[in-house]
Amino acid sequence: MAEIGIIIVAGGSGRRMGGTLPKQFMMLGNEPVLARTINRMREALPSSQIVVVLPQEHVELWKNIAARFEVAKHEIALGGKERFHSVKSGIEALSDDVKTIAVHDAVRPLFSKKLIIKLILEAEKHDAVIPVVAPADSYRVIDGEASKIIDRSMLRMVQTPQVFNAQTLRKAYEQPFSAEFTDDASVVESMGGVIALCEGERENIKLTTPSDMIFAEAIIEAENESEL
Repeated sequence: MAEIGIIIVAGGSGRRMGGTLPKQFMMLGNEPVLARTINRMREALPSSQIVVVLPQEHVELWKNIAARFEVAKHEIALGGKERFHSVKSGIEALSDDVKTIAVHDAVRPLFSKKLIIKLILEAEKHDAVIPVVAPADSYRVIDGEASKIIDRSMLRMVQTPQVFNAQTLRKAYEQPFSAEFTDDASVVESMGGVIALCEGERENIKLTTPSDMIFAEAIIEAENESEL
């Protein structure tokens, strides 16, 4: 059985993206975003167990879309009201033999194989590892009508996949839901877990707006040209 389990959370509605299709089903290059994410995971970790978490109302839609493309083997779990519940559903769908769990946003399809492997190796030394990048912009903190600059050297932007010791993540998700849970690391941290940081990738963007899709297309085009 697989020792690495991958949970791909694909529950977004895509309201900010516009259009009729949720963003995880939109075309990026020559395949849907979700297909690209699944296939990149399978390429990086060929023996892993992949579980895609979808809302009930999107399951048949995805099956119809996936049937028209080459999509790596994966299983489907049903999502819940909040991301917390969706990840919990994904955890429950994984084999008990899984020792390491990676949780990833479906709409981050541009991560590299190198990043995934680096995170998995780091997870052998830490219970929880997350990719982060330093912000390039300046930030200000709002205080009423006033504001003040904040030292951006102290800030990091958090990405996925976030990788965990399976036992640690399973135990963390036994907790009741809290609105303070913003990602999987925050769930683990709330029970005393220590989060290790790993350098992420600027190309590993979350597709949220139409301009993100334009940027992603440019990245894919550059990747394709470099392979020629």
